[in-house]
Parts: sequence; C-alpha cells; structure tokens
Amino acid sequence: MDLKQLQALIAIGDHGSFSEAARALGTVQSNISSRIKALEASLDATLIDRSTGRLTRVGEAVAKRAQRIEMEVDAIVDDVIALQSGVSGVVSVGMIGTTGRWLVPILFAVIRDHHPNVRLEVLEGTNSTLEAGLENGTLDVAVVNLPIPSSDIDSFPLFQEDLCLVTTRDSALATAHRSKDRKGVHYDPVPLVELSTIELLLPLKGTTLREQIDAAVAPAGVVLTPLIELEGIRMLASLAFDGHGPAIIPASAIPEHIRAGFAAIPLETSPHRTVGVAVRRRGFPAASTRVVVEAMKEIVRSTDVLPDGISPIQLTASL
Repeated sequence: MDLKQLQALIAIGDHGSFSEAARALGTVQSNISSRIKALEASLDATLIDRSTGRLTRVGEAVAKRAQRIEMEVDAIVDDVIALQSGVSGVVSVGMIGTTGRWLVPILFAVIRDHHPNVRLEVLEGTNSTLEAGLENGTLDVAVVNLPIPSSDIDSFPLFQEDLCLVTTRDSALATAHRSKDRKGVHYDPVPLVELSTIELLLPLKGTTLREQIDAAVAPAGVVLTPLIELEGIRMLASLAFDGHGPAIIPASAIPEHIRAGFAAIPLETSPHRTVGVAVRRRGFPAASTRVVVEAMKEIVRSTDVLPDGISPIQLTASL
C-alpha cells in the first residue's frame, strides 16, 4: 500500500466514480484504476463494486482507516512547519451553542494575538453531530457536554455549569420564588419535588443533558412531565424566552443582553452539567490543534471571563 492508492480509494468513496475521483485528484482515470487494482491486490480483496462505482463493505472499512492515515500525514506537515517557523494551520473546532456564545469570541481573540498563523473554523452543533464530526474527521477538536460514550473519542473536562429553571419574570413560577434583600431581587431555589407539578420544556430523552437532569431529580422520586422534548439547548432556550413554558437549561443559555426579562431560578441541590474537550482517540493532534486546546484551558482558568453559573475544573489532562 502507498498513500496515493489510499487517496484514490477515499476519492472514489467521496465522489462516487473513478472519473470523478480522477478529476478531484487532478489526474487521469487510468491512474486511479491502476492504484485501486494495486491496492486490491495487496489486500487480496475487492474494494470497489465496478457495477455501481461504490465502495464494498471491505472498501468502506479500508477507506475509514485511510482517512485517519491521511489526517495523520497532514498533522506531520503541520508539526514540521510549527517546529521550523511557528505554529500555523487551519483548526476545525466544534462547539455546543451555549458554550460557543461566550467562548468563541474570547478564543478567537487569544488565537489572533498569540498564534496569528492559526485559523479557526468553528461549527456549532449538538453533542451527536459533533461526535460524528470527530469520528469522520471533519472536526479536529470539539467542546461538548460530557460524558461522550464513543470508544473512538478521548475527552477531559473544562468546567461545570449550573442547571437552572428559566421562565419569564412575570410568570407565576417566577413570582412564587422571587425574594428581595439589600442586594436586590433574587430567586429562592425550586425544591426538586415541585418539578413534578410543572410541565417543562426538556432535552430529548437519550441526550447527555437529559440524562443528567433525570439523574439529578431521581433521588427525590421526581418524574418530569414534558411539554415538548427536543435536541438542541439553544432551541429549548428560545422556546422558553418566547413564553412557551419553563425550561431546565444551563446557565449560559441565557444571553446577558436579555437576562433582565427572564428569571433564572436555581434548583435545589444545584445540579450541573460538565463541559469538556473531545478529540479522536487514534492519532496525535497537530500542533495547531494543540495550541487551540491549550488556549481554551487558559481561558477557563481566567475566572474573571466566565459567565455566571460556570466553575472551572482543576485541569490536569493534556493532549
């Protein structure tokens, strides 16, 4: 096997035919055919179904490994450049939306000031889409809600974030828990047993955040009643902000500029979620990816930039 053979296989998988693969790689179809024949001979297996131009089951398995090899080759180039002339490269970063809202602007400024030859590409998504992006190689690193169940992904925590009950300030729920003292208006915690009497906007069953919420209320014997269940914290928050009902969401899901119109009511026992960094388990991240991860760790250590409700975790992990 050699890299050109593996690149030919990847290109056929991506583009669906020998001719399109040749066009994508800037060569002729006969070269693609000879590379595939040599690869099939070395593996003693049929990798392409000639009648459809699609990868066989074996071909798909080989192509998946080949994509990882190609990414490692790219990382080698990045590391050599970094050692000779400073860190450079493009880093694809996945980010859950509630964290991205406050972290991305700070991260962008830090990278621009300290690593001007590193360019960020940021994709917002849910845990499931970001996990898939890491596995298929479209993302280099992701900030996700932990834990991540995939055996192909490594992760470590960055911070913990309080979960709170969000509703409009004029709602009966907010009024019932509103208190006032010398420091101004605040909200008394909602007992977990009270949640069983409230219809809630909730994350979809099976998502990491929903499992964390259910685990937090289970000791009190509470069974939650959903108004609606959906994946995507920002969508949940938007529905709550539009007055469709109260939602249990992370504290950072409430943008600072609209906080005056809503009540973020703490929950008894202060349940939280853990947010962390995830990378592919196989392979060593390129230098550009490593400096982005270190920048995120430094940002979280600077507690003065963290939104209310977020607490840094003692960071010992590194890539």
